[in-house]
Amino acid sequence: MNQDSTRKARVNVRRAEVMEQVEKEIQQHYQSELISHIRSAGNVYNLGHTEFFLAREFGFCNGVRRAIDIAYAARRVFPDRRIFLIGDIIHNPEVNRQLEEMGIRKLPWKQLDSSYDRVAPDDVVIIPAFGVPTPFMDALEEKGVQIVDTTCGDVMKVWKRVKNYAAMGITSIIHGKATHEETSATASRALGERGRGNTWWFTIWRMPVSCATTSWAAETARHS
Repeated sequence: MNQDSTRKARVNVRRAEVMEQVEKEIQQHYQSELISHIRSAGNVYNLGHTEFFLAREFGFCNGVRRAIDIAYAARRVFPDRRIFLIGDIIHNPEVNRQLEEMGIRKLPWKQLDSSYDRVAPDDVVIIPAFGVPTPFMDALEEKGVQIVDTTCGDVMKVWKRVKNYAAMGITSIIHGKATHEETSATASRALGERGRGNTWWFTIWRMPVSCATTSWAAETARHS
């Protein structure tokens, strides 16, 4: 079957009338009166002899907020359809719990297993803020499902660069967790449109040994 014949057009779920309700839900779920009070007091809170300082940049970043907005909006735009989410929308247990309570079901993100066999063309599949590897997108488009993409704009900028590097025959080196969703998604784009590119990922972490010394460990793995 021709993939173009099954691919559904993307739907804008962030409509004005929808977002008005979504905004109310998000404030109810995630807004803190205490945090609002501390911010209004110059990001400082005094409790007895203890002084608390709130970071100037605190809370959801723009990419995360956008992903949450879209997921909530998708539930309202498609109230009677099954909605699936690949992995976690973001790395926040409370946000993911709220989505599960809204009836949004989970699909595994590490591999395309038999769970995807139950996804039908009438279903909606949400792409998380991290994005997903290209084989996932190809499989979903071939099925003809309705895709709602919440991938962060900054992540997609990286994808554009690694795809351009692959077209020029340049190997991309990714510094990050090899098992992270965003790394996996980016590595798949670094292979290029025809799969001819190369990518290396490089993971580095800190392991404290004592108060005076720090040991560094590094792991490299090749993905081709």
